[in-house]
Amino acid sequence: MVAPLRVALVAGEASGDLLGAGLMQALRAQQPDIEFAGIGGDHMIAAGLISRVPMERLSVMGLTEVLGRLPELLGIRRALTQFCLDWQPDVFIGIDAPDFNLGLEISLRTAGIKTVHYVSPSVWAWRKGRIKKIRRAVDHMLTLLPFEATFYQREQIPVTFVGHTLADRLPMTHSPEILRQEMGLTAGIPVVAMLPGSRGSEVQTLTALFLATLARVQRQIGPIQIVIPAANTHRAHQIAAIIAQQAPDLNITVLDQRADDALAASDAVLVASGTATLQAMLWKKPMVVAYRLSALSYFIISRLATGRWVALPNILAERNWVPERLQAAATPERLAEDLIRALRDENYRHEFVAQASEWHRKLACNADQQAAQAVLTLVGR
Repeated sequence: MVAPLRVALVAGEASGDLLGAGLMQALRAQQPDIEFAGIGGDHMIAAGLISRVPMERLSVMGLTEVLGRLPELLGIRRALTQFCLDWQPDVFIGIDAPDFNLGLEISLRTAGIKTVHYVSPSVWAWRKGRIKKIRRAVDHMLTLLPFEATFYQREQIPVTFVGHTLADRLPMTHSPEILRQEMGLTAGIPVVAMLPGSRGSEVQTLTALFLATLARVQRQIGPIQIVIPAANTHRAHQIAAIIAQQAPDLNITVLDQRADDALAASDAVLVASGTATLQAMLWKKPMVVAYRLSALSYFIISRLATGRWVALPNILAERNWVPERLQAAATPERLAEDLIRALRDENYRHEFVAQASEWHRKLACNADQQAAQAVLTLVGR
């Protein structure tokens, strides 16, 4: 009798939760007798994960923001390390969250547990010195983007480019009319999807900025409809409270999750930098990207950065494809100007859809199955 395959996984935010769930389902399809434990969100739990800590406890962004939570985060990592040493999984899979997962992977790999990191840290963009830590931490790297695999091959780190599960899951073309009717949206009035991030700190920082931007857009072009997909119930309450205080007169629908529905129904997107920019690209929606960190976090990160862009569509295209406005450049006036162009300039919209469709085809590689096969090959199953 072969013992059940034991897989430990840790995801730190909503995008990682989706990736983890897809990978878990693909692993179970090939190894029905399998056990999952670690940290994940609702999707991974639904796929069979026993989550030892709510994923929300890991969702924090920015250097100074992390410092306030550091004792708690280190305590969670110590406890999870001990759990894995006792449980002895066949493999540990860290899904993104490199500041949390890489240290955990080093400890487990040193103890003889095989490790996989799913989603490359942005070593090609900033803090390139982390490649030494990654080499110590991982037995195998799974990348979502093709140029990342090339980077790791040059560094002689085992790697598999798996594509992106979102590109596999989302349709190449779609018609938003029926979805808009189901959501109670009015035909003929522009729809903007607003995605201020999945972390509490992001939502607190960006929601007021985004609402001020959208109020300005409405003053300039007339009525608009706004759809906001909250990452979870906590974020929904947080967003609703900010709306009540700052924008009670805007036509806003807050959805419980349902980011795909919000993006599919939209004409354009106002979005925080992150995985959601890729999601918006795959829905072929012209977007404006904005982000703000605390002054100290931004100062430190900007000194460590080596890449020119932060928005994934721009990184893929290696050009200023979509507007990205950071820190002081992220003003309601500038964002409104960008968003009006995304809504009104038909040539710009047509060219965006053509380019986004090409990238969709390149990234649709059956990611869940490829990632699962790489993991099973590593553990000899």
